[in-house]
Amino acid sequence: MDKAKFRLSIKASSMGKGYEVKRGMGRNFFHLHLVSDSTGETLITVARAATALYQGIAAIEHVYPLIRTARQLDRVIAEIENEPGIVLYTMVEPDVTERLRRACEEFGCPSLSVLEPVHNLFQSYLGVVTTPRPGAQHMLSAEYFRRIDALNFTMLHDDGQMTENLDQADVVLVGISRTSKTPTSIYLANRGVKTANVPLVPGVPLPEGLENLTRALVVGLVASPERIVQIRQNRLLALNADDKNSSYVDREAVTDEITKARRLFERHDWPVIDVTRRSIEETAAAILDLHKSHAARLQAEQTP
Repeated sequence: MDKAKFRLSIKASSMGKGYEVKRGMGRNFFHLHLVSDSTGETLITVARAATALYQGIAAIEHVYPLIRTARQLDRVIAEIENEPGIVLYTMVEPDVTERLRRACEEFGCPSLSVLEPVHNLFQSYLGVVTTPRPGAQHMLSAEYFRRIDALNFTMLHDDGQMTENLDQADVVLVGISRTSKTPTSIYLANRGVKTANVPLVPGVPLPEGLENLTRALVVGLVASPERIVQIRQNRLLALNADDKNSSYVDREAVTDEITKARRLFERHDWPVIDVTRRSIEETAAAILDLHKSHAARLQAEQTP
């Protein structure tokens, strides 16, 4: 496909006069340059959250992580000049930052140091000078190793594995097939939460001890029958499986699975989250909130 068809015509001003994004292939696009002296995760998160607010406009992301020297910045500046657009950056080296800012001004590209307003607010309140360290949030701290430990635990306890030590988990997710148990578990593990997940399979008994857990927070995941059937059908297609008439994708059978799952959750007073219209991040956020309350309740019970 001709790259020129996707090329944008952007008229930008660093003074905030605005820029024009021309239409290409039926959609609106603009170039978004994300420059970081660390991994770039902060920039990507902020940029995508902002871009999501503009329907019908998509960002062509150019991500430049670990930019810490003048030579590395040369390549970045050349690409910005070639594909002008919005430039967001998080860098702590003053000389490198100033050079990037001046280049953006010269090219007429609006630019912003994403963390600078936050740093200024912290400094004005705390009254102390910052100690610039590129990638300081990714240092090998106790928190970092806690997350690695949680991820190892979660991978070993995925999809009903090693159920004999579910009591060592912080959270146990329970649900029928295709309720996003595994991706949610991994997301929680990345937040330092040891997570196991147990599938509810028709005709297969629950793991011994699951119904008697007290330390771990057990959360039931459900979704609408339509959503489950759709995801299961797509999975069968991806696997080239010829089971289209099986109970796995039969709506009545799926509805029965969900009904029995809800009864199980209600019987044990396990909190339930409907993931039909939730992203993994939203589901995980709800679970983290539940886990916080659960941990506080356990601590209160153990306090004399």
